[in-house]
Amino acid sequence: MAPLKTTFAGLELKSPIIISSSGLTDSPEKIKRLEEAGAAAVVLKSVFEEQINAQAGSMNGYGSPEADDYLNAYLRSHTLNKHIELIEETKKQCSIPVIASINCYNNNEWTDFAKLMEKAGADALEVNILALQTDKNYIPGSFEQHHLNILRHVKNEVKIPVIMKLGNNFTNPVTLIDQLYANGADAAVLFNRFYQPDFDIEHLTFCNAHVMSSEYELADRLRWTAIASATVPQLDYAVSGGVHDGKGVIKAILAGACAVEICTAVYLQGEKVIQVMLDELAQWMKSKSFDKLAQFKGKMNAQAAGTINPFERTQFMKYYSNHEE
Repeated sequence: MAPLKTTFAGLELKSPIIISSSGLTDSPEKIKRLEEAGAAAVVLKSVFEEQINAQAGSMNGYGSPEADDYLNAYLRSHTLNKHIELIEETKKQCSIPVIASINCYNNNEWTDFAKLMEKAGADALEVNILALQTDKNYIPGSFEQHHLNILRHVKNEVKIPVIMKLGNNFTNPVTLIDQLYANGADAAVLFNRFYQPDFDIEHLTFCNAHVMSSEYELADRLRWTAIASATVPQLDYAVSGGVHDGKGVIKAILAGACAVEICTAVYLQGEKVIQVMLDELAQWMKSKSFDKLAQFKGKMNAQAAGTINPFERTQFMKYYSNHEE
C-alpha cells in the first residue's frame, strides 16, 4: 500500500481521514474503535455554547438572581468537566491525535476554556463559529471580524494548533481565510453544515430536514478549497461535507486539502468504510504512480487550472446551450 501519511495543522497523521465532531466521537470507547478501523485523528464532540446557554436560560426564574447565576455556572462547569474528562480518557486509550472542539458565537469566557482543553492533553483545538446573519442592521464585515477576534483570543490562551472550521455563508471566504492565516490560524476546515429546518405540513410543526450530508455537497467544498489553497497556500485545509467514498478523498487532496473530515459515511456504512476509503485511495495512487500524497496535493487547484478557471464559473450556459430536448 502506498504511504498515506499527511500533515494537518502541524499534526502528523497516518492518513488523511479525520472523524469530525459528532456522536461518533463522544466516548473513548467509540474513538478507540475508530482508531482501530483506520481513522488518523478525531475531533471530539463539541462543547456547544448555544445549547448550554439555552439550557441555562430555561432554568432561570425559579429562584433569586444569585440562584440563576449559580445554575448557569454549574451547567457550564459540568459540561466543560465532561469534555475535559473525555479528552483525558481518550488520550489514555488512543494514540491518534485528539482535537478538542468549541462551537461558540461569543468572544467571552468560552475562549478561556481552550487553555483547560490544552492542559487536559488535546493535540489541537477546532473552533467553530457558526451563525446566520439575519439582522437588518448588520454591518458588512462584522461577522468576519468576529472570527478574527475569537481567534486572537484563543491564540493568546493556547500553544497547540488552532483550526478554524468555517460555514459557507461568506461573500468571499478567501479574504477571511487570508486574515485568519495572518492572525495565527494553523488550518481551515471547509465547510461546516448549518442546521437544516423543515416543515411538517400535516401537524404544522417545525422539524429537521437533512441531518446527514449528501455527496452533492462536495462540489462546493472542492471549489473553495481549490481557490483558497491556490490563494493562501501557507495554510492547511481539510474538506468537510460530502466525502462519502475514496473518490471524495482523492478529489479533496487534488483540490489542495491535506485531510478530510468524515461523519455521515461512517454513520451510514459503519467503521469499515474508513478502510474501504483508504484502500481506494491507495489503489488510485498506485495506478497513477504516486508514491505519496504530496505528489498530487493541489494538482488540480485554481492555480493549476490556469486562465480557464472552472472554479470561478457561476453559470450553466455551456451545459444548457448543448442540451437537447
